[in-house]
Amino acid sequence: MIESVRTGGAILFVALGLFFTFVSAVGVLRLPDIYSRSHTASQADTLGAGFTLAGVALVLGVTPVTIKTVLLLFFIFVTNPTAAHAVARAAHEEGIEPWTTDDDRTDRDLFAAAKGTAAVETADPGEPGPAGAEAEDVTPEETEPGDGGEPA
Repeated sequence: MIESVRTGGAILFVALGLFFTFVSAVGVLRLPDIYSRSHTASQADTLGAGFTLAGVALVLGVTPVTIKTVLLLFFIFVTNPTAAHAVARAAHEEGIEPWTTDDDRTDRDLFAAAKGTAAVETADPGEPGPAGAEAEDVTPEETEPGDGGEPA
C-alpha cells in the first residue's frame, strides 16, 4: 500500500517537473527579449528540476543517493536564479533594451500602415483607447513613409 502511494506521488512530481520544463522551453522560444526569456527559463526550469528531483527522492526513500539529490536540488535553487541575474545584467550592460509596450505600439502602427489604415492613437501607450474609438480610414497615399500611418 505505502509503496503504491510513494510511486504515485513520484509519478505526479515527475509529471509536474516535465510540465514546468516544457513550459520553460516554450517560454524561451515565444518571449520577445532576453530579459523575459531568462526570467522564464530560470523560474520554470528551477521548478521543473525541483519537482523531478523530488519525485526521484520519493522513489528512492531515505538513502545516501536521496541526500545527494536534496543537495543537488539546493544547488539548482541557488544557481539558476543567480545565472539568470548574471545574464540579464550582462545584457543590460551591453545596452540591450527591454521590450516594452511602446514597442508593441510601434508594431501595431507598422501593421496598420502595411494594411493602409491608421492605428488608434491613445494618450498613454499602455492604456486602452477611448470606448468606441474607431481607427480612421487612411489610404497609403495620405501617409508619409515612416510616420506610423498618421494622415499627412
